[in-house]
Amino acid sequence: MTIAIAMSGGVDSSVAAALLAENNPPANPDGPPAVVGMTMQLWNQRRLPALQGAEEGEPGRASGRCCSLEDVYDARRVASFLGLPYYIVNLEDRFEQGVVQPFVESYLAGETPIPCSLCNTEIKFAEFIDTARKVGAETIATGHYARVQKDPESGRYRLFAGRDPSKDQSYFLFGLTQQQLARTLFPLGEFTKEEVRAMARARNLPVAEKPDSQEICFVPTGNYRRFIDAYLSEQGKKIEDAAGEVVTTDGRVLGRHEGLGNYTVGQRKGLGIATGTPLYVIGLDRAQNRVVVGADEDLVKSRLLVRQVNWVRLFNPGDSFEARVKIRNKHFPAEARVEARADGEAFVEFAKSQRAITPGQAAVFYDGDELVGGGWISGVLD
Repeated sequence: MTIAIAMSGGVDSSVAAALLAENNPPANPDGPPAVVGMTMQLWNQRRLPALQGAEEGEPGRASGRCCSLEDVYDARRVASFLGLPYYIVNLEDRFEQGVVQPFVESYLAGETPIPCSLCNTEIKFAEFIDTARKVGAETIATGHYARVQKDPESGRYRLFAGRDPSKDQSYFLFGLTQQQLARTLFPLGEFTKEEVRAMARARNLPVAEKPDSQEICFVPTGNYRRFIDAYLSEQGKKIEDAAGEVVTTDGRVLGRHEGLGNYTVGQRKGLGIATGTPLYVIGLDRAQNRVVVGADEDLVKSRLLVRQVNWVRLFNPGDSFEARVKIRNKHFPAEARVEARADGEAFVEFAKSQRAITPGQAAVFYDGDELVGGGWISGVLD
């Protein structure tokens, strides 16, 4: 059996590749390799010249994003060090269609998108599995901190958080299907980040001291609005920043805004309104082109709707269950009741209200450390 390991050039995927190579020696020196390394080329970092100044040290530049040209070079070095066959797979067109364009559309619709989950579902698993088959690999592996197990009774695959809660990445994997989980390995799921770093050093991997990536690969400045301006400009378009009203939750007009694209739920700075008390963006009313603001307590809600739910554990419409629900990657999961509904939707009601529930983000459902489902937040209810 050949395993294709997704190599990003970072410490995690490099250690995952090393573990696979050690635990899966070739059965026959003249046969197919047991492990092959693959790097997915997803975004041309030299694209969008308007952003290049930020990459050269402009103030506010966000460093440490993944999938750069340096990362590809590092992945190749590690594969060579481990003696693995290595391929670079160009998925730029698919990445733009499946991740970048939905990201832009979500942002323009007044949401706060989370492209990393889309990238995992649409590219790093769906496309990667198909590509791996072309080199004879029926199983893939990644450096994610998560775990997958097969239930012997039901035959379904179960997805669990990584053992290290500070590095758990299961939140971004809620969209994985049973078919994808059946063919996926997570070699790092049982380890802590400190253990992985120690394994890299013990094996003298070329990237043993490399810092972790932090930012979205195609947003070099970390500034969503700046990226979208440059992306649309490349296509001869621009954000239609129609001015509108800034209103309180009860409809009282406080001022004017210069376009909804400049705001996100939970934002405090840059509102341009002085009232003597702190104000936060509570919501974006696209139908009336309004920015709704209020006090911090107005951000606290208990009920939400979720769309495009992927049920890792099987639930039917009408099923209701208790779960721990995350509404952001760094959100501590909170107790809630989840009700599965028709058409891939779910209703969530928290036992204790949560702050800044944001459309466009993901709501992910856990039973203990098992991820049982998740989807995209479509609405917040009073």
